Parts: sequence; C-alpha cells; structure tokens
Amino acid sequence: MNRELFDAMDYLEKEKGINKEVLMEALEAALISAYKKNFKSATNVRVDLNAESGTMGVFAQKEIVEEVEDHNQHMSIEEAHTINPAYEIGDVVEIEVTPRDFGRIAAQAAKQVVTQRVREAERGIIFNEYIDREEDIMNGTIQRMDGRFIYVNLGKVEAKLPESECMPTETYNVHDRIKVYVTKVENTNKGPNIFVSRTHPGLLKRLFEMEVPEIYDGTVEVKSVAREAGDRSKISVHAENPEIDPVGSCVGQKGQRVQTIVDELKGEKIDIVEWSEDPVVYVSNALSPSKVVQVNVNEEEKATTVIVPDYQLSLAIGKRGQNARLAAKLTGWKIDIKSETEAKEEGLITEEEIQESLEELEYEDNLDYEDSYEDMDEDLFK
Repeated sequence: MNRELFDAMDYLEKEKGINKEVLMEALEAALISAYKKNFKSATNVRVDLNAESGTMGVFAQKEIVEEVEDHNQHMSIEEAHTINPAYEIGDVVEIEVTPRDFGRIAAQAAKQVVTQRVREAERGIIFNEYIDREEDIMNGTIQRMDGRFIYVNLGKVEAKLPESECMPTETYNVHDRIKVYVTKVENTNKGPNIFVSRTHPGLLKRLFEMEVPEIYDGTVEVKSVAREAGDRSKISVHAENPEIDPVGSCVGQKGQRVQTIVDELKGEKIDIVEWSEDPVVYVSNALSPSKVVQVNVNEEEKATTVIVPDYQLSLAIGKRGQNARLAAKLTGWKIDIKSETEAKEEGLITEEEIQESLEELEYEDNLDYEDSYEDMDEDLFK
C-alpha cells in the first residue's frame, strides 16, 4: 500500500504538474493527524517518509529533562542513557511507534487531506498560469450565461464576462468562440477568479499587436487608445524611424490589416492617427477625419481651442460629440471646437488667416483627390 501511495505522488507530479515536495508535506501532516486521532496519542510525533524504499514510519519525540512532569512529552536523563549514553539534558529522543496496520489506517485518514492539498496545489498552478495572462488576449468558448455573466471556457478555467463588458453590437450564444481581454485575475478559496472584457481599450491594442508585425516587434509603438466599444475608436501610433509610416503600417495594403480588426469587432469604426509630442499637431491629427485650421494651446490648463472650417464643424464634433470626445481621451487634452465664423467674432482668428487656411485646405483636398484617382487608375489597369 505504501509503495502505491508514493507511485501515486509520482503520477500526480508528472500528469498534474504538482510538486512532489508539496504532496509529501501534505501527506506528513495527514499521517500525524491520523496517528493522533486513531491511537489517541498526545505525544509529539514525526512521520518519516522514504520515497526510495516506499516505507513510512512514525516516531514519538520526547525532550530529555531532569524532572519528568509529562511522560508523553518528556523523558528522564537516566532513561535516555539506557538508549544512548551520549544524550544530554535538552536533547530530543525519537522512538519508533509505527503501528502494524498503520499503512491502511493512514491511507484512509490521509485521503481527504491529501485530496484537498492536491486541489489547492492545482489551483495555485492554474492561478500562476493565468496571472501572467492579465492584460492579454485569450481565445475562449462560451459555456453558459446567466443574468450577470457570460462564462467563457479558457481551457483550464472558466472566465467571467460581465454584462457591462459586452459589446452592445454583439449577440452571444453558447458554443461561440470569441477573443476576450483578461482584465483581472484573483486567487480565491474556490480557485482562480478571472474577469474578461470585450469593451476594454486594451483589447484593441492587443489586436493591433497581433495583426501588425511592426507593433509586435516594437518598430511602431501604440501611444494611446480611446474607445467607445461597438461604435468607434481612435488609436495613436508612433515610429522613431522617420522612414517608417506608422499609420500606413497599421492600415496595411488596401486596408487589410485594420479591416481584420474591424471584422473582429463587428464593424467598429477605427481611426488611426499619428502621435506627436507637439500638442498642436497631435490634437489636429486626433480630430481626423475633420480638417483643422488652427489650434490654440493653454499649457497650464492642458486645454486647446481648435478652429475648423464652418463646413467641417459638425464633422469635427461628431455624432453626439463622439469625435471630439474620443480625441480628448486619446490626447489627454481638453478640446474646445469653434467654427471659423465663431472664432472670427471672438477675435481668435483674422480674415486673412481664414483665407490662407481655406486655400491651404483646398490645396490638400486636391492632393487627396489626385492620390485617390491615381490609386483607382492603377487598380483599373492591373
């Protein structure tokens, strides 16, 4: 029986990945408890497990004292000398007290305790595995749903997708495979508690890392993400190497890279803008697709006043203020948008500056048109 017990521990270490030392400690504690319970012993005991020989022994421990007050705990120096003349006061004598049928009794008594320790060890292994996946994307399968959570099977554990972290544009069904972003991993008495999200900005960042090799290898850096899940997002990117186009890298040839992410997010619109340490340039880029005439910066309040052409005002603000709101989240700057007419009335811009800006914007629009025409022409004759 003893040999089988050690073989079982070897199996658990290989198959479950549970450290054998952890199991040995649990078994020792269980055997001490079993001995004291079954043999009504108040003596301090030590259990010796020998994995090589497959044997176990129980040893009573008694301290050598001058005057014995408790025979279960102490031994006189005279009695100790009958065992070994070298013993001195304060030494601990160990006497083997292993019962004949202790293996059977111990195995029965230890089963529950060892099982519990095994479960705890397994939970610890799973927790350590998933704590490293915090703030990362994982693939899972929807197992079940209730009023509060969607339960997603991640392989060894079930994660919780709260209703508030679900995208409003998505419908979830049991057995659906989905990508989720791990927001939090907790260690509890019942095992790891993992929370995931489909709306977190981190999901968008990780999707770009998966689809854009330049981001994955660090050539292009994601500076910030602003997201209103299921509707629209903005992401700012930057490349230290001036020869690399960070926005083009993310868009991909004919928009294939960004389209893959849009499809994963069920049609969520994504604006990719170039980051700049200059707030004038950064805020202008962030308000894309709107054209910007002028940006006035208040460094103390970290606020900007952005002037746009009259015909671009609604585009700059966006539906229900979404474009301006996302741009502010993306840049970290307050953004107050004014049309050229408003800005002129408030003395923020002159008529000459307005004319210059309109001519410049008209020139840029012509360039954009010519580029798009050339692209179309190339496609026709391929």
